[in-house]
Amino acid sequence: VCPLVDDSDKLELQSVKNRLKDLSSYYSNKDVGMVHGKMNQEEKNDIMSKFKDGDIKILIATSVIEVGIDDPDATLMVIENAERFGLSQLHQLRGRVGRGKKQSSCILLFTSPLSDTAKKRLKIMKETNDGFKIAEEDLDIRGAGEILGARQSGLPEFKLSNLDVHKDLLKLARSEAVSIVENDPNLKTEKGKALRILLHLFKNEVAIDYLKSG
Repeated sequence: VCPLVDDSDKLELQSVKNRLKDLSSYYSNKDVGMVHGKMNQEEKNDIMSKFKDGDIKILIATSVIEVGIDDPDATLMVIENAERFGLSQLHQLRGRVGRGKKQSSCILLFTSPLSDTAKKRLKIMKETNDGFKIAEEDLDIRGAGEILGARQSGLPEFKLSNLDVHKDLLKLARSEAVSIVENDPNLKTEKGKALRILLHLFKNEVAIDYLKSG
């Protein structure tokens, strides 16, 4: 799992396209597949079907696979730049392996230096598989006013909301964000253009790179 679809000049993060190129030099092209949010649903379904049938042995993906994937034969996941994912997201991704009876592993790769928040998230992931415990810890971390290690990683902080108070607002905001990512990832519609202006006003243009990452 990689955080980006394409390489970025601004973000030193791994992309699925670059990792596909790397792995294709070691394995047969037919054994390696790629799936991400910029692909249409038919393309994604085709790749996932081939992976589940065993035609594709190695699947390189963005976090688009965090829900809706149920393959009991998937036994190993490697998450690159794990420090850039949220705690609940890491837990959801890890849950894509180990769904059968075979022993499974999830490896979290990260880049130093880590923020205190990122260290806490990775420590929790190492210590527990309990979804309720992780949800509580995630709320506690986010309640501190950070998301994805914002304070030291350069990602945006919440400026107008308190997550302990505005939980319902957060759910609505997330729903809107999912809709934007699915329907207007390049922010070309009128609503998307307005969002670009809003991001600029809050000096969070870097969020556009994450929005495009799929």
